[in-house]
Amino acid sequence: DAPVNGQPRKLIAQAARNGHFFVLDRTNGKAIVSAPFVETNWTTGYDAKGQPVPDPNKAPQIEGALVTPNQNGATNWPSPSFSPQTGLFYVNANQAWSVYYLYDPSDNPLGWGGTDRGGYTESMLLAIDYQTGKVKWKHAWDAVPRAGILTTAGNVLFTGGSGGLEALNATTGEPLWHARIGSVGNGPMTYELDGQQYVIAAAGTQLFAFVLNR
Repeated sequence: DAPVNGQPRKLIAQAARNGHFFVLDRTNGKAIVSAPFVETNWTTGYDAKGQPVPDPNKAPQIEGALVTPNQNGATNWPSPSFSPQTGLFYVNANQAWSVYYLYDPSDNPLGWGGTDRGGYTESMLLAIDYQTGKVKWKHAWDAVPRAGILTTAGNVLFTGGSGGLEALNATTGEPLWHARIGSVGNGPMTYELDGQQYVIAAAGTQLFAFVLNR
């Protein structure tokens, strides 16, 4: 629940694999925000419902069509997060280009009949303003992120980054702390025990727990 144009609304937000960020009124499904959160080229715009309109020129072609995002998506299964304190939606994302080919040129290809090959990928953590869909800040990663995101009431964001667990300022994206524990493949979680706050994350076959001491 959050305000839109000064009015309280019941919302649902999604950063989709297709590279577009959506905010809907969850009581009636009406679109409030539709905006790309990475560069995309497979649409010609949005329809009256706020849904992307596919560009037929970016469908798989015999000679290939350069498309972004690729089939892995601008984001994938790792969970995003939202902070009501900052009004920002956080997602680990990829700017990924690939060439889509049509390998069954018949009038009625079996299934999709296409595949993509090669391309360039840039990985990053993005903070998106839920009211506008604009990216407020981004933090680059050295590799494709596989971790979910945890935001806390202390204005600290935790996620798996370039080979470890990373903590960033949720408002600005400033790096605060890191631990090189290996590739984090889950969404970090936090809990309190005996008056101390813990953050726990999995890397490889191990769980690592850290105590927040300040």
